[in-house]
Amino acid sequence: MTTANSPAPGTRSGAPIWLRNLVRSRELSILIVLVLIVVVTTSMKHTFLFSHDGWREFLRTPSVLILIAVGEGIVIITRNIDLSVGSVLGLTAFFAGYMMSRGVPVAVVIVLTVVLGAVMGAVNGALVALFNVPSLIITLGTLYAFRGIDVLWVGSNLITPSQLPQGFQDFGVQGVFTIPFIMIVAVIVVLIAGWLMRNRRTGREFYAVGSNPEAAVLYGLKSRRLVFTAFVISGTLTGLAGVVYLSAYASADSQVGNGYELQAVAAAVVGGVAIVGGSGTIWGVALGAFLLETISSALNTIGIPSLWQEAVTGIFIVGAIALDRALFIARYRRTRSLRRAL
Repeated sequence: MTTANSPAPGTRSGAPIWLRNLVRSRELSILIVLVLIVVVTTSMKHTFLFSHDGWREFLRTPSVLILIAVGEGIVIITRNIDLSVGSVLGLTAFFAGYMMSRGVPVAVVIVLTVVLGAVMGAVNGALVALFNVPSLIITLGTLYAFRGIDVLWVGSNLITPSQLPQGFQDFGVQGVFTIPFIMIVAVIVVLIAGWLMRNRRTGREFYAVGSNPEAAVLYGLKSRRLVFTAFVISGTLTGLAGVVYLSAYASADSQVGNGYELQAVAAAVVGGVAIVGGSGTIWGVALGAFLLETISSALNTIGIPSLWQEAVTGIFIVGAIALDRALFIARYRRTRSLRRAL
């Protein structure tokens, strides 16, 4: 008498479940595309990566977008959107530079700038959550409102390197073991946010609200508070991104942050966050931001006009949404087949 060998725990069809999940994950696909772009661009222009400045810029450039995209991703997971992040970035970056130019200690400026970002995020969250107004409309309005405040305040003024402490500027260009400090900051934020979204109750509730808002309310979740919190997180991280931007580029004017709102949404969607909410990972968002910035840098390196760079970003957004829709339909059909079989 023979008996069939039972599969080992955690395996299916001879392969570990974690390995099957890894192969199917959006994050691995993004990483493969990222590596291919780096390899192709470096083969055409070896200075893209194999030089001190090339390697440093490769890691330094995505830092600001990663911070903004993480907050944007959390908002989108709750089935909302924050279009004001570019204006928040511009306002907080100039605020930080203005305060430092007046002799305020750097540590105090960082705290105040992050708080300012959180306050602007709270304005968005309150209008969306308390008054039940679509986030697309609210944040489109605050995008122009915050930018208007920025332009009125800044005018033709410009924050220059001579107005900033040298140590603060050094933080934006230096690093440890060839890894820029600002990228280390971005990685720490990604690790913390990713862990909280995956392992803590509030993170799981964000997903629940985005997956089915009506069911979340019936279950007893405080949906409005969760949506408000998501916008505050987005504003806080964008405020931190304003400090990082100022440190990295040592300048700020009324045009800082223009276009970042679309890049942040693109990074989240390309990274696997469903535009209708309820799914996606922070790791995917960070990789999506890294990929988009790397594409932009690669196209610059090989001499492609900036207009084509915007076209490529648009193609990635459309492709990512189409892919999400295709995967949703495939999962729906597979679920229906299983139900019929049972």
